Amino acid sequence: MNLPEVLEKAALNYGKKVAVVSANRCLSYQELDEYSNKIADYFIELGISKGDRIAILLPNSLEYTVLFFGIIKAGGIAVPLDIKYKDYELTSLLEHCQPTMLISDTAYLEPIRPLLHRFSFIKHVMDIRGDSQWQVHGYQQIIGSCSPQPVALALEPEDTAVIAYTSGPAFHPHGVVLTQCNLVTEARISTAGFQQTDKDISVLFALPLHHVFGLVGILLTAIYCGSKLIIVPGLSLSSLLETIATEKVTVFMGVPYVYTLFINMAQNDGIASNLSSVRLWGSSGAPLSEVVASGFKKYFGKDLINFYGLSEASCHITCPPLNGMEGTDSVGKALPGWEIKIIDDDGHELPAHCNGEILVRGIPIMKGYYHNTEDTTRVLKNGWLHTGDIGRMDNDGYLFITGRKKDMIIRKGQNIYLSDIEYLLRKHPKVADVAVVGTLDATRGEELKAIVVLEKDATATEQEMKQFCLEHIASYKVPRHIIIMDSLPRTASGAVDKNSLQDLMTFTSQ
Repeated sequence: MNLPEVLEKAALNYGKKVAVVSANRCLSYQELDEYSNKIADYFIELGISKGDRIAILLPNSLEYTVLFFGIIKAGGIAVPLDIKYKDYELTSLLEHCQPTMLISDTAYLEPIRPLLHRFSFIKHVMDIRGDSQWQVHGYQQIIGSCSPQPVALALEPEDTAVIAYTSGPAFHPHGVVLTQCNLVTEARISTAGFQQTDKDISVLFALPLHHVFGLVGILLTAIYCGSKLIIVPGLSLSSLLETIATEKVTVFMGVPYVYTLFINMAQNDGIASNLSSVRLWGSSGAPLSEVVASGFKKYFGKDLINFYGLSEASCHITCPPLNGMEGTDSVGKALPGWEIKIIDDDGHELPAHCNGEILVRGIPIMKGYYHNTEDTTRVLKNGWLHTGDIGRMDNDGYLFITGRKKDMIIRKGQNIYLSDIEYLLRKHPKVADVAVVGTLDATRGEELKAIVVLEKDATATEQEMKQFCLEHIASYKVPRHIIIMDSLPRTASGAVDKNSLQDLMTFTSQ
């Protein structure tokens, strides 16, 4: 089964039942199917061919959902992009995947207008609000004029559906290639793991659809099982809790940072909304601390279900028992369809309770990294995905995440590669050398600190360096502190001694 068939089946089974709600607007399953047919019909008339990449630079919305399925139905490959990205990041990613079309909104197109002339491969730009200057119809024009009938296009299980740029440094892109089969299988696995049905009501809040957690774990899972999905725009906790209470939401998924905000709100203002309808509070995207898990249980009276996944696996791989379990360290067992093993540095499988690299195997594993055979070969070996995460399993098969091999941090649920920040700061004309390290942060999970060595006779301030970062990369990647030093500590081999820097940064932040 492919994604269009999943939606067609849902439309057949649930018809006029509400599929997606956002900003007081809703679409039934039948409307979602027909509207996405109209988008596909228009794209094919426009000349979009099977395999063309179509980049989406939009926030979560009803339109995003329709456009995503329309792209897939037309045989295109959806390339979701983060609306927080700035010029350097967008240039890197667009040049890597070379989309035929860019779909966005005026608010996000205006800042990048000066860049667009660089990308000769972009033949069409769509402003969904219908700005005629782009010479492509807007969303409402298409919905009002195109055919709702299914397009006659055959899609195979191994056809690429999505390229997800959510893993690896933005300046050395790792585009995770996910097939129709990957996504449909993972939606089925998620449905079973969450025990989700057409009776459930789930929420998409603070989890962007450019990330597999939002796209697959929430949206596609809801479509697969016929749930009602409510998209809550913005980042207002009060609006979210009011929605949960009013709509009697049953499933909520978030990153630990969001749950930290929940706890802070409960401590400061109490909980005015009735949240008793929620049967499943799920957490992923970053390590869940004992402080957050116990704090949530104290104020909200429910366990957080902490599960593990990654983009290269289409979404999540494990899930603990939904009725809760003692302790919060484990992310649960492998879901049906997944296998996990732990290996040492020599590739030998380790027994229970021994730390090593986590390897996973299953149908939803990516086809590979887009146009990157070298890194694909490095992480995919004999059907096993080398995750770069460190962990152990107990005798019962429960997985415990204990660290990572990758040079990255997770800040408020966002993966940030330290090399991205170092790469950018080296472009500053006053910077001679730079190193970026991660430190623990009670609220955000982890935090970035940069150490900069200036060129001879140059002067600069921390604010000047931060402003340079803000102008060129997403704001969530900007280091919280940028410290100017005379030199960087180095090992005997000449490499930057990041262990010494981390110790120094931890000490100076206390």
